[in-house]
Amino acid sequence: MASGQTLGGASRCGWVLGPSLDKIIKNASWRKHSNLVSSCKSVLDKLEFLTDVVPDPASCTPIYGLSPSDADLVLQPVIMALESGYPKVMEPALDCVFRFFSFGIIRGCQVKDDSSIVYRIIDCVCKCSAVGEDAVDLAVLKVLLSAVRSPYIRIRGECLVYIVRSCYNIYLSGRSGTNQICAKSVLSQMMIIVFTRAEKNSMLDSFKNVVVFELLEFTDRNLNEGSSVHFSQNFINEVVEAKQSFPDLKISSENIVQAEESNEENDKNLYSEIWEDCFTVYKNLCKLSMKFSSQESSDDQILLRGNILSLELLNVIMANAGPVWRTNERFLNAIKQYLCMSLLKNSALSVMTIFQLLCSIFYNLLSKFRSGLKSEIGIFFPMLILRVLENVLQPNFLQKMTVLSLVEKIAQEPQIVIDIFINYDCDVDAPNLFERTVNGLLKTALGPPPGSATSLSPAQDLTFRHESVSCLVRIIKSMGSWMDQQLKVGDANLPRYSDSGNVVETPNHAEDVNVSDIEVQSEANSEFSDTASLEQRRAYKLEIQKGVALFNRKPSKGIAFLINSKKIGSSPEEVASFLKNTSGLSESMIGDYFGDREEFAIKVMHAYVDSFDFQNMGFGEAIRFFLRGFRLPGEAQKIDRIMEKFAERYCKCNPNSFASADTAYVLAYSVIMLNTDAHNTMVKDKMSKVDFIRNNRGIDGGKDLPEDYLGMLYDQIVKNEIKMNEESSLPQSKQGNGLNKLLVDGILNLIWKQTEKPLCANESVIKNIQEQFKAKSSKPDDVYYSVSDPSVLRFMVEVCWGPMLAAFSVTLDQSDDKENTSQCLLGFRFAVHVTAVMGLQTQRDAFVTTVAKFTYLHCAADMKQKNVDAVKAIISIAVEEGNDLQDAWEHVLTCLSRFENLQLLGEGAPVDASLLGSSNSGIEEKSAKSLNHTSYKKKEALQNPAVMAVVRGGSYDSTSMRVDSSGLVTNEQISNFISNLHLLDQIGSFELNHIFAHSQRLNSEAIVHFVKALCKVSISELQSPTDPRVFCLTKMVEVAHYNMNRIRLVWSRIWTVLSDFFVAVGLSENLSVAIFVMDSLRQLAMKFLEREELANYNFQNEFLRPFVIVIQKSISTEIRELIVRCISQMVLSRFSNIKSGWKSVFQVFTTAAADQRKSIVFLAFETMEKIVREYFPYITETETLTFTDCVRCLIMFTNNKFNSDVSLNAIAFLRYCAVKLAEDGLAGNEKDKTGDTSSPVCIGHDDYIHFWDPLLSGLSKLTLDPRPAVRKGSLEVLFNILKDHGHLFGQPLWSRIFSSVIFPIFNSALDSKDTTDKNDDSLSPMAGSAVPDGSDVSKWNAVAAECLVDLFVHFFDLVRAHLNTVLSILLGFIRNNGEGLSDAGVTALMRLAADLKSKLTEEEWKHIFVCLKQAAESSIPDFMKLLKSIERMETPSVPHNGDVLELDANANGSAEDSISLESAAYILSRTKRHMSLQLLILQVVTNLYNKFWQSLSSDSIIIVLEVLSSIAAHSHVLQSETSVLLKLGKACSMLDISDPPIVHFENESYENYLNCLHHVFTSNPSFSEARGIEVELIDVCDKILRIYIDCAGFGKKISGDKKHMVHSFIPLGSKRKEELVSRTTLVVCVLRILSNLDTDTFRRNATRLFPLLVDLVRSQHCSPEVQRLLSDVFLSCVGPILNR
Repeated sequence: MASGQTLGGASRCGWVLGPSLDKIIKNASWRKHSNLVSSCKSVLDKLEFLTDVVPDPASCTPIYGLSPSDADLVLQPVIMALESGYPKVMEPALDCVFRFFSFGIIRGCQVKDDSSIVYRIIDCVCKCSAVGEDAVDLAVLKVLLSAVRSPYIRIRGECLVYIVRSCYNIYLSGRSGTNQICAKSVLSQMMIIVFTRAEKNSMLDSFKNVVVFELLEFTDRNLNEGSSVHFSQNFINEVVEAKQSFPDLKISSENIVQAEESNEENDKNLYSEIWEDCFTVYKNLCKLSMKFSSQESSDDQILLRGNILSLELLNVIMANAGPVWRTNERFLNAIKQYLCMSLLKNSALSVMTIFQLLCSIFYNLLSKFRSGLKSEIGIFFPMLILRVLENVLQPNFLQKMTVLSLVEKIAQEPQIVIDIFINYDCDVDAPNLFERTVNGLLKTALGPPPGSATSLSPAQDLTFRHESVSCLVRIIKSMGSWMDQQLKVGDANLPRYSDSGNVVETPNHAEDVNVSDIEVQSEANSEFSDTASLEQRRAYKLEIQKGVALFNRKPSKGIAFLINSKKIGSSPEEVASFLKNTSGLSESMIGDYFGDREEFAIKVMHAYVDSFDFQNMGFGEAIRFFLRGFRLPGEAQKIDRIMEKFAERYCKCNPNSFASADTAYVLAYSVIMLNTDAHNTMVKDKMSKVDFIRNNRGIDGGKDLPEDYLGMLYDQIVKNEIKMNEESSLPQSKQGNGLNKLLVDGILNLIWKQTEKPLCANESVIKNIQEQFKAKSSKPDDVYYSVSDPSVLRFMVEVCWGPMLAAFSVTLDQSDDKENTSQCLLGFRFAVHVTAVMGLQTQRDAFVTTVAKFTYLHCAADMKQKNVDAVKAIISIAVEEGNDLQDAWEHVLTCLSRFENLQLLGEGAPVDASLLGSSNSGIEEKSAKSLNHTSYKKKEALQNPAVMAVVRGGSYDSTSMRVDSSGLVTNEQISNFISNLHLLDQIGSFELNHIFAHSQRLNSEAIVHFVKALCKVSISELQSPTDPRVFCLTKMVEVAHYNMNRIRLVWSRIWTVLSDFFVAVGLSENLSVAIFVMDSLRQLAMKFLEREELANYNFQNEFLRPFVIVIQKSISTEIRELIVRCISQMVLSRFSNIKSGWKSVFQVFTTAAADQRKSIVFLAFETMEKIVREYFPYITETETLTFTDCVRCLIMFTNNKFNSDVSLNAIAFLRYCAVKLAEDGLAGNEKDKTGDTSSPVCIGHDDYIHFWDPLLSGLSKLTLDPRPAVRKGSLEVLFNILKDHGHLFGQPLWSRIFSSVIFPIFNSALDSKDTTDKNDDSLSPMAGSAVPDGSDVSKWNAVAAECLVDLFVHFFDLVRAHLNTVLSILLGFIRNNGEGLSDAGVTALMRLAADLKSKLTEEEWKHIFVCLKQAAESSIPDFMKLLKSIERMETPSVPHNGDVLELDANANGSAEDSISLESAAYILSRTKRHMSLQLLILQVVTNLYNKFWQSLSSDSIIIVLEVLSSIAAHSHVLQSETSVLLKLGKACSMLDISDPPIVHFENESYENYLNCLHHVFTSNPSFSEARGIEVELIDVCDKILRIYIDCAGFGKKISGDKKHMVHSFIPLGSKRKEELVSRTTLVVCVLRILSNLDTDTFRRNATRLFPLLVDLVRSQHCSPEVQRLLSDVFLSCVGPILNR
């Protein structure tokens, strides 16, 4: 043992090499391997004396610690052993080499070619595999992997390729399955190591170990010999994880790093060389993958296995490619150049393993390299996936399962799904991959059409259906996951988004190996697009597709559409470019369009031909190239035009080819005919070469073309048909746009028309395809897009929602398999999530409605387990997507309502109709009652008609089951129904109630939609005429309770919805329903009023408003009474919490006060009385405006017609309200800004006009009440309030009081006068007064006038400005003669003047008299007009009882001149009233003058005199109308009424006027002198005396000449005597005034007076007083003049 420990010396090399050489010596044959043994011994001897020398880091020694010469020496026996070919010797040598590599003993700069000793060792190791021993093969694999694994040497170039090839051969030639698995694993691990190091640019970075089991995913599973996989995994782990140094030898990694840095300094191109090695290996693997079987040995399995292995290694490389590889342009180009070609060629094989590998490689390309391989993916996706996916009738089962698995794998990557749609379905030059994939999955999910022949077994078809549905579910799930991620990122990192809310560039995380391809693509390869541009591109593509489809039906219309929509230009060149470069166009239609005779179509054809470059191209090749893009039309003339233009273009590109274009034209036509003749199976006699040459003689300007040329052309056409493109078997609309037609057709021909034939025959097609790859990859506009705006899903959903809905619905309907139905329901949930969050209402509702219909709750007898699962899905949707369901909540809640109904039926609970009819508080008792009933799960309990209707079932859209539905219920239906009720037990009430409890977690928008839907479903429940239900109503109360704590703005929106609901149902014709709803509202209101409300908020008012609306609109007495009781209960129990709710309370009581039901009025007033007496401070505690509502309510109670006591009490409460308002009520709430509450209350009362106004206006209107007690009480209370609190009012408030409160009271008393005035012209009788008739009217008027004057006098300083208003009122009284109004007006006016005597200014006095003057003069014109109308009328001699009477026979008049006694009576009445009014005004003016003349100014006196003068003059004019008076006298005699007192009117007028003039004349001499009062006085006396003398009958009769005058007296009649008696007083007054005149005055006027006095002496007198006074005048006045 001791010698064993020192065997090999002290050097590190010796520690490894010594034991191995010793073992070689022992195993070697002395004779056969004598040289080997001797060499081993000499090396052992050498090792005893060698010691490690620390090498120079810059040096490149093959053995650590030894010089190059020593290294060559010690390695010689190892090489000899490896070359011996003897397994027992080779095994220890291989183990020694393995340890050299693993422990880092062998090291050097790099191993590239055979110039290195290390390369020689590796070469020997590789050749050891030729022995064919399994153990040796494993040892070789171990050594080779450790060599590649070693960080101390760099295996490069040919050496690396050599190692890979050796392992490749071991795999292909290995006889042991374990060895083959190990070989494949080693190769895979090598690929990972090499490519990882190149990416990290480091030999020390870690790399992942191969998972052997994953390598057997597609092939070699049959090689697994029990524990082969486990063995191989351990084998790989042992090599990869082998220690890089001895336990007791410290090989510093720092030294290695330093050596690497030193080496890097010496070799700056190291990094590029490592990459070069990777590219070399990659290219070789691609080439190996394209080595196919030859036609001679078509079943060469070695080549096939090698092909498969190459593809597997390529798959490993692509799967483990890191970010650097994904963005490396050279590597991307290598993929395009080599890998894509490999995929293309291998896709022609029908080997399933190869197809699976192709799919796996394609997935890696799509997952990691899609940003750089946009065009290639656009080609391979249809080739590998869509081709198989869309084959529904005759698919290969394994192939399609592979594709479905691939699609599902792709669908699990959200970003891939999004990127596919963005870059292909939204790109006009790319196919619609996403749309076609979804539609393909739909076709697979629906299965073969009925009646079609298919190769699938039923089991296979079901498997396909399940997998396709699973793929669709994965797709919609990924869309939702991506959406959630973007929305979450948007919330957490808002700065990433631009102002428009669109996308910004995603940061590049190159250091993260696992980041997705889209995050590591460079800016050169990708371009970020916002949603707006995406939408534009998507719309543009859809328009193009629409134009293409239209073109394929009618080419000219399609071109016109595209030009009009500005998708292509209007020039022929642009249209030709479109036809040349756009796929999806029908080649036949293109040909037909080119052959069209229209001018524009011909121009397009010319532009199309001119776009080709035929330079240096053979004639046959040119035709072939020309006819690739379209199919020649069948009409000869059309072909002729096309070929003519082609010939012209060809000759232009090749001017020296033919003599003229005619030659090319004829030859082109001849070639087309030859092509048809040679390749048409219908042509029996084929054209020979000689015939072809003969047919084309003399066409070149009269000369023959060379026969060799024509013969070569003939051979080309015959051997290789000119194939004008056939229409693709796929619908063009589904092929997508952007694939070159040649490329598509070539690929599809390769795949569909070949099986395992070698591709040599199609090299030209492959070459063309390769050129197209290059052309597409070099396109500058081939940009890869990425978005992060979730709104892109809107466009995706538009594409996929229909197919998904159909697939999920059909599968769910047709399948009862638990797994299938679960997948469908899961798909519905994901679809609802996406559509709901994105706000796609139509799509969301479609998915939700479908799930709701599949619950079968509307026909419970047909339910199955899947329908119960659908109910669970609906509940899950409600919980998970509640925030975004919006209107779809209606379907969810409808299902819940039906589910609850079935649950109640199962429990035997009574129907809600009985609940509604029995009690209003059934909500709380509902669950308790259900426990006492027999369960309907027993057949004998199913006799209820409602239950039978449910068993019978109905449509989903029916809101209720009709109890009287026709049709019998079978025993089978009953049995099914009972069993299904047991199925529903899977869903407990907790899940059901959780949705409603969960409502408090909904956002502010969602809760509003939820409540709206709940109301809608509840209405449908309650409106059932036979079986109303209250489930949603009870839940509504719960939901409202749950959400009361939301912020006020949200709660207000919720309640707006609930309020409309309660109003609508509260007005229902079904009384029981309405009562139940109002009771539910009461419960809610009681709960709501438990919460405090701050000042100046209005939520309580809004909450209680439904009560107001219902009581105002309901025609049901029971409902109105119930509302009053509910409000009363709330007030009595929650008065302290009511704030803004008082407004609604008073509105309810206001409506109740006007109710026609006595009990409702009394019930409301009872509560109102309690409110005013006990709770008044709470009314205005936080909201002062409620005071107004309280006042309006009390006023409404005063108007009730049932009981005057209620009215009087309400009036008393109004006074109480006024006291509170004035003293400590509302005013107390207003504090000045300093916080001082002792400020005078009146400061702010002008701000309370809106509080005083309704109170005072209401009392004002009550003064017109027909009930005397109410009228009197309201008048007293009104003026008491004004008198008691008027000092608080300012000018604005007083102005409003006079205009809207006081003046309306007296308007009614004056209406009669106004009405009379308006009817004067029509001679109509006067309308009745608005004031009620009765003996108390005059008293009321007197009291009203007295109150007005008292108020005005009391607050004269405040209300002085309203003197005009008061005067107008009092004058109105005076002008109105009805029921003591005039007396009341006179009394009030005199009192007003007396009380304000000292306060009235001269102007105010003047204004009083001006008003009286206007009052006197205003009525005169109308009256005189009325009076004048009598002059043309003739009164009859005999009355005819009011009939219209004709004029006298001697009168020449018409029917218009007739007068009725009724009109005569009216005129007489007007005359008397007119004189009475004038006399009254005369009295007022006279009294005011007599009483206050000392206070009057000169102007006022003048106005007084003018008033008296005008009245006197008017009376004299009236007296002078003798004809009118005569007619009136006749009418009076016929009507038996007294004559109008016209004489009295005249006497009174002149007497007052005379007395006033005399008083002015005597009391104010200066004024009299200035104003000529004396002359006016004498004029009046003169006029009076003349009137009297005329009346006394004294006249002069003249006979003969003037010198002889005879005087005679005419006896007086009785009427004249009566008039003379009445005028005596006036004459007496004149005589007294004259007797009192001083002598000078009389002397100045004697010439006028003396003749009149003489006439008086000669006149007859009825009174001795006249004679006595006349005597006094002569004695006192005339006598002194005569004596003098």
